[in-house]
Amino acid sequence: MSVLAPLVAALADGSVEIVDLTSPLGPDTVILELPAPFANTKGLSSSPVSHFDDAGPAWAWNDLSVGEHAGTHLDAPIHWITGRDGSSVDRISPSRLVGPVVVIDKTDEVAADADFALAPADFEGWIAEHGELPDGCWVLFRTGWSARSGSKESFLNADDAGPHTPGITAEGAKWLADNPRVVGYGVETVGIDSGQAGGFTPPFPAHHFLLGADTYGLTSLQNLDRLPVTGATIVVAPLPIVGGTGSPTRVFALVER
Repeated sequence: MSVLAPLVAALADGSVEIVDLTSPLGPDTVILELPAPFANTKGLSSSPVSHFDDAGPAWAWNDLSVGEHAGTHLDAPIHWITGRDGSSVDRISPSRLVGPVVVIDKTDEVAADADFALAPADFEGWIAEHGELPDGCWVLFRTGWSARSGSKESFLNADDAGPHTPGITAEGAKWLADNPRVVGYGVETVGIDSGQAGGFTPPFPAHHFLLGADTYGLTSLQNLDRLPVTGATIVVAPLPIVGGTGSPTRVFALVER
């Protein structure tokens, strides 16, 4: 008996919905900005090769320039020094890019404190309420932050002390990295670490612990409010860039309705 045929039928009749978790990628997409003296990546730019003209009378196509870590993107282990001997994006097994979703909803806490950071107690509280994390899961941090993505100032939320965006404590990042059931961690913000994480010990602990443990990061996710706390399945589709430290990524969730 076919396993896939019922899924295709469920997609056709709407009993399984595909929810797009990807932010549109364009020249105005907000990307991470590091302070001096560090170098910054590029957003998307496009130049036409031909557009139904003398250079190509019947076709249109463009040359693109974009950083690996622009828009909704995947962080591969070799993005960080702790994972430098790990996998580049092209070497990540596709079997690890499809799996169950766990949603940690801290929208109210983030509304009250933009610097809110997940701690081990938040994960342990979720488990006490919903049960053990499923094998091969992606933990998605719902904050409501994607509502700010249309404004660079609001999305980065920076002042003289630096950006103020939600994230995860060093202890929380180590807790996730040490959990063998967790494959990836996704956020609505521009990066997997909080805005103030440069001052944590170690600095940028989500990158430090997760990528060092062959656990992947996803950023700039949207529509997490359309996902159940458990029961959805994620599909993560980065470009297999040879030697890539990351890739702009299309991310879907399959949700039973």
